[in-house]
Amino acid sequence: MSKGFIATVSLGLVSLVSGTQPLLAGDGHFRIDPGFSSTINSDTSDPAVLSTEGQRSNPVDFTAEELKELQRRFGVHGPQPELAQLLTLGLDQLTPLRARTVNRLEQLQPIILRESRLQGVNPMLVAAVLFDELQHAKPGEDLPLAVESGLFKTHGPAQLSVGELVHQGLLRPDASEAELSAARQQLLDPERNVVLLVGKFARLSRALALPTDRPLDASSSPRDAKALATLAYLHNGKLDYPARILSYMQDPSLHALIYSIRKPILSPVI
Repeated sequence: MSKGFIATVSLGLVSLVSGTQPLLAGDGHFRIDPGFSSTINSDTSDPAVLSTEGQRSNPVDFTAEELKELQRRFGVHGPQPELAQLLTLGLDQLTPLRARTVNRLEQLQPIILRESRLQGVNPMLVAAVLFDELQHAKPGEDLPLAVESGLFKTHGPAQLSVGELVHQGLLRPDASEAELSAARQQLLDPERNVVLLVGKFARLSRALALPTDRPLDASSSPRDAKALATLAYLHNGKLDYPARILSYMQDPSLHALIYSIRKPILSPVI
């Protein structure tokens, strides 16, 4: 990732585009129009179009009205402190850590594809979020003692809280301590955690009236790109998170990992 790209994304995150049409329509439904109307149907080989490419609205830009409504409905936290962002960027450059993360993600590939297909969620969104959460996991946070101590509120590969089980109707709001403990154990199971993450994105998509009959595709639709950025934002609650997730979604190595076909290794016949 180039410094120029990072700077562009950072600038886009802190500037709110006042001319962008709001995501929330008057009826409370989610409307996505990231302001690409002047070029979305144009021939991108036209020099005139290319000259205005830099003026296109970034899918990770949110208007003040959008942020206010998302805050009201879902709760968000604003951007990470600058130091935390630098630490995150530094961790992404550690090759051994990345290799370990990719290896863990590879083990989850079948469940990512299966659940994403069943619930109409883009598997690359799921993979990108898992990659980010695994890459930046805190040491020891999934140890049983740490989990039961209440020191950490989110658990498992996707860093989900027991509240997500409540949202999905899988846990009573007034659950007993025993039920809460069992719920935390569910979150520690990697495959179950992925199922719940996909379910979370499907739930949020329904709440925002996003398309659910097909996976959202950032590469072919600016509206879909804005929708994916919003889902990423609502997962983490930090304003700088969507840019990172959309970047991971375009990572060739993650694409290869998710869409590769595994072939069994056959023993040679002697």
